Formats: sequence, structure tokens, C-alpha cells
Amino acid sequence: MSFPSLVEVLTKDIITRWILPHLPTRSGGRRCAAAPAEVVGASCYKLKTGCQWRWLPVQALFTGPPLSWQGVYYHFQAWGKQGAWKQLWVMCLRLHRRTLDLSSVQLDGSHTLAKNGGAAVGYQGRKAARTTNALFLADNAGLPLAVATPQAGNQHDTFDLERVFAELCELLEAADLRLEGLFLNADKAFDVTSLRQACARRDIEANIPRNRRSADWQTDDDTPLDPELYRRRLVIERLNAWLDGFKTLLVRYETSVQNWLAFHWLAFTVLLLRKIAPMPTS
Repeated sequence: MSFPSLVEVLTKDIITRWILPHLPTRSGGRRCAAAPAEVVGASCYKLKTGCQWRWLPVQALFTGPPLSWQGVYYHFQAWGKQGAWKQLWVMCLRLHRRTLDLSSVQLDGSHTLAKNGGAAVGYQGRKAARTTNALFLADNAGLPLAVATPQAGNQHDTFDLERVFAELCELLEAADLRLEGLFLNADKAFDVTSLRQACARRDIEANIPRNRRSADWQTDDDTPLDPELYRRRLVIERLNAWLDGFKTLLVRYETSVQNWLAFHWLAFTVLLLRKIAPMPTS
């Protein structure tokens, strides 16, 4: 079965099999008239196209009596408030961790233009605009692993890095991914003592070049760097390109950090499910 929509992000069968079992159902009140798989499909449509909520083509997205766009938004936000989208991603990582290439992981930050303001938004001089900054982890093939709670764009990537990195690690541990012996690539902007110490405490091998501009730089430093391994850092650009394909993530219009993060968890899930359950080709 498939959705009668112009943009099909995931088939109804994939959503029913891999996503719905991990989303909470309503325990009381009025039952939703639309099929839950189609509600998720409508949220995926919004994620992919970047259309405004009010312009969701609900007549085309539902096979039966359609929900209003307010109904779709209500369910998406309700699942987000319950932490369901993040938990969905954790479960996907746990169930399909053998699909991942954890020979090394890549750490990088990304600034996203924030057009409507909201929480975790600040002026970024380099982009001459208000942005939101977030740190991402990707595996050795560019598949997403985790995203940290976004921060205002006027903060650099290493701001409060110890807490942010701990958040990324806690998500991997929740998905039963081993951190001991993991190789982590990051560019020289992350050459700070707090990150190196955080990696050492978790037995993570930090492969980060020394930054002469860093306050921690020493002329006689002998910190090893594996150049062959470091070249793999570029695969995170593949993740950035994949995420840019979801127009809702290309420019931030969501004022709520909760909804903004929820769209990232959903995008991560879509990318992984497309790998393990490829979409049929016409």
C-alpha cells in the first residue's frame, strides 16, 4: 500500500511495521478517525517538503476522512511532548545497530538559519543572520547517530561542550552502543581539553588535530593523530547533504526546540529505515 501523495517519504507498510509499534497510543478520549500510519506519513510529508503546517495537502495524504492540518500538528506535537520521537530513534539504533559502521564516528556542528526566532536562536556574525547551532554524531558511512539539544547560534561549537558531548554519549549508551574503544574524528575547532578529557573518561580515542589558536596548544605536544582515519571525517558532509534533503531542516521555522528536535529524530529514522527497507522503485 502507498500514500496517494505527490511525495512519498516512507510507504505505509514500512511505517506500520517499523514506526507505529514504538509510538504511544491514546489511552482515553476521542479516538482518532484517521489511520495512525497516515498521520505519521503526513508528518513525514511536512518534514520532506518543508511546507507550512496549514498547507498540508490533507485530502491527498489520507485515504479516508482526512484530519485537518491542526489534527496532524496536534499528534506530532503530542508525540514530541511524550519524548516518543527520540525514543523511536533510540529503539531504531538498538534494533539495527549491526547496520551501522562504528569503526569510527564523526563529530561536527551545524548552524541553521532561524527565520521565525524562538528558543535557542542567536545572531551569528559569520552568516549575518539568526541561527541555531547543534552538534551531530555520524557513523563511518555518514548515517546519523545523535544530535544534541540545540543552542543559540551566537555560541561556538565548543560552548558547554562537556555537557553537550555527555548528552550525545548518553543517547548512544541508551541504544546499547559500546563507547569503549570507539574512534572519534573531529576537526581542530574541537581541540579543547574538556573534550579530550571527556573522551578519555569513556575510553574513546579522540582523533583531533592540534589547533595552534587553542589556549590548550603546546609546542611540544605529542598527541597522536591518524591522518588516514581523520580523512573519514568528511563523511559527515554526506549526512549534512542528506539532512538538507528534508526541507523542514534546511531552514528553521519551528519556534519550539522540542518540535525542531522531533523533526531531526524523525529524519534520522527515515534515513535508517531507507537503508534497511529500501523504497520500491517504479
